[in-house]
Amino acid sequence: MFAIVNIAGQQFKVSEGQEIFVHHLGANEGDSVSFDEVLLVSNDSSTTIGTPTVNSASVKATVIGDQKGDKVIVFKKKRRKGYKVKNGHRQLFTKIKIDSINA
Repeated sequence: MFAIVNIAGQQFKVSEGQEIFVHHLGANEGDSVSFDEVLLVSNDSSTTIGTPTVNSASVKATVIGDQKGDKVIVFKKKRRKGYKVKNGHRQLFTKIKIDSINA
């Protein structure tokens, strides 16, 4: 069984027991979160497609913790002007474990 769910503006294909990284949710470690914006639910025998979401379907997950992603270098330069700026950025992610898919 799997589902396609919208989490923080991104779509993820999830199944029970899977651990994924999503954009920072602001929840504490060990908290239980629920996502109601389920776009598709598929069992072994049937598939339900939402218009735009599946009614009464939800995905429950547990927050494992927060992590920072890889560093992204931002380098700006204008030729022949002597202008160079180098910055770095690390995006915050939340690791969650999918507990159950309710259809």
